[in-house]
Amino acid sequence: MLVSKFSPHSMKDNVRDIPVTQEQLDAWQGGELIQNAMPNISPDDREFLMTGLTPDDWNEMFPDI
Repeated sequence: MLVSKFSPHSMKDNVRDIPVTQEQLDAWQGGELIQNAMPNISPDDREFLMTGLTPDDWNEMFPDI
């Protein structure tokens, strides 16, 4: 599913193709922990869904980690 989110770091709208179903999104938005609702997606994809931050954003914010 193509998901568009705004990055508060880069101030850009980003789109990622995430292998998530509407049912998984609904479960998460209904209160289930994201890692339980979507165990099949990567931590990077979960972070993007929660915050809009991309791996590039994280690398720019924390270059030494």
